[in-house]
Amino acid sequence: MNSATDTLDTWIRSLDHALPDANVPTLLMTLLHLTGDTRWLGDRYQCTHIRGIDDHDSGGLPPDVQAEVREAAREAIVAWKRGRAPVLPAPDIEQLVEMLRRSVGEEVPHAYGPMVSAWLGNDPAWRIDQRDSTCVPPGFHVVVIGAGVAGLCASIRLQGAGIAHTVIEKNNEVGGTWYENRYPGAGVDTPNHIYSYSFAQADWTRYFALREEIQAYFVEVSHRFGVRQYIRFNTRVASATYNEAGMDWSVRVCDGQGRSEVLHANVVISAVGLLNVPKMPDIKGLSSFQGPCFHSARWPEGLDVRGKRVAVIGNGASAMQIVPAIASQVAQLTVFQRSKQWAAPFDRFQKPVPASARFLLKEVPYYQPWYRQRLAWIFNDRVHASLQIDPEWPHPERAINRRNDRHREMFVKYIQAELGERQDLLPEVLPDYPPFGKRMLMDNGWFRTATRENVRIVNDGIARIEPDAVVTADGTRHEVDILVVCTGFDAINLLSSFELVGRDGRTVREAWDAQGAQAYLGVATPGFPNFFMLAGPNTALGHGGSVVALLETQVQYVLTLIRDALNQHGAPFEIEVRRDVHDAYNLRVQEAHARMIWTHKGMTNWYRNKRGRVVAPMPFRNDDYWHMTRRHGLADYQVRRGTPAASNVVEAAT
Repeated sequence: MNSATDTLDTWIRSLDHALPDANVPTLLMTLLHLTGDTRWLGDRYQCTHIRGIDDHDSGGLPPDVQAEVREAAREAIVAWKRGRAPVLPAPDIEQLVEMLRRSVGEEVPHAYGPMVSAWLGNDPAWRIDQRDSTCVPPGFHVVVIGAGVAGLCASIRLQGAGIAHTVIEKNNEVGGTWYENRYPGAGVDTPNHIYSYSFAQADWTRYFALREEIQAYFVEVSHRFGVRQYIRFNTRVASATYNEAGMDWSVRVCDGQGRSEVLHANVVISAVGLLNVPKMPDIKGLSSFQGPCFHSARWPEGLDVRGKRVAVIGNGASAMQIVPAIASQVAQLTVFQRSKQWAAPFDRFQKPVPASARFLLKEVPYYQPWYRQRLAWIFNDRVHASLQIDPEWPHPERAINRRNDRHREMFVKYIQAELGERQDLLPEVLPDYPPFGKRMLMDNGWFRTATRENVRIVNDGIARIEPDAVVTADGTRHEVDILVVCTGFDAINLLSSFELVGRDGRTVREAWDAQGAQAYLGVATPGFPNFFMLAGPNTALGHGGSVVALLETQVQYVLTLIRDALNQHGAPFEIEVRRDVHDAYNLRVQEAHARMIWTHKGMTNWYRNKRGRVVAPMPFRNDDYWHMTRRHGLADYQVRRGTPAASNVVEAAT
């Protein structure tokens, strides 16, 4: 026996140990790729409908059929490990649609096929290395603002296209929101197997990772793809001003020592995101509080809450993670809420990924990509149809249609079960609006925590803050030692972290003053040539899905525009979205929102601005938006070519 044989035998034993715990629908897809045998798409192997957000590991198949699949998969996987090439490495679109349909037990729109093909790595346009298809002239330069999830993705793709670029990051590390939000219990509410890049798989230890593992992933990816060389850490963007004559941007930045300089960029990509600027409430006396008082995104390092009286203002996503995480440590925990929140059952909260599953996801070909596709189907668009308002529905005060009402019944029963013997708390926590009317949260133990003796939910409004207490409208004085502000972010005033000046010296604030933030595909707005946004207006996924997948889609769209402009027009160029295209798209967005739950009568949420216009979430299905970015290109833009001129990246330093 030689070492290679010993290693293979050990690997096969690990496979044998893992297969009994395999997700059978995913294993079926692996089997089809490896063997090319379409009998695995037959009715005998048709998986049943997935209920809720469960992985549905058995696929609803009889035990003997599951055993048959595992046995055949073992044979095919071992043959692959020994060197046999997959027979069907890149199924065609029709096959992919049928494969997904068989694995999820539901009808799958044909439009899903091209998207699945891209996510599986079969679409050449989505390859990381695009140098052979991009004609980049000397001196062409892009500035990316932010090295969070979006900016990191943009940098990797720009590098792959051979485009020189600089990433400006205000922090001393990548990660964006995951670097900044360090509060107890911080973690994803989307499965991290889809809250990750399609081109950078990972060996996750939990199904829903906590902040430390997510942040470590993005740091590791920055090293894996070698893009840290492009990032200027501890540097802020003060302003970006468009130069019409030169068809480029002057980006003024300031480093940690207060030194400023101006970078020239042919293109600027904003990757600052929606949840970038913490929003503090306007409460009388807030600044007078003498104890620790901070926004959840600025949780002090080393803060000890043990034995303290803690108040939490707000009950959104951050509060729903913080409160259960610290309740057992504090003497008293008081939550001041303006409205109540719906939260879905979260069975896999903090559950580890078993070693057997990690082996399959890491070692078996096609397994993790298809596991991701099934998760994407579960979390993407399944509830989208239920968020459409039925004008004939007779009970608009509790739901917007029959299916939404069934969701309500299910969630109410869940809350009642979580409260147990404390049904007296039901009026304190049960929302009085339809489910999904605000962002649907995942229950980290919120309702069970509310039943603790040291936890109190207060629905009365806050009248003022005193040096050592919160005083509510009814005059009650709640003495506290620590004040945690969980009032979210300024998601309405996008791009508020720097001054953006476009054509004719007009700022983006002036451009958006009348209607609020709006952009074509959430990416481009008239008057700001060669400027693109990632996670821009109307791209938040209010109905579900992975923001990482959305950002990959947007980066692909922007890179395609840049590549086509370079290949067809050279540099410098000016591309600016046409006003008619922009306005028609945004009219379509608002017309779609008028039929959806977020504009339902009586609804209030952070998705809408003061004028009632929805500016944050996207009204379209994920696959619809994906196809929009694929169908539309430079024809939607006014394109001008300038005169080539040499320019330096750095204009001046002060």
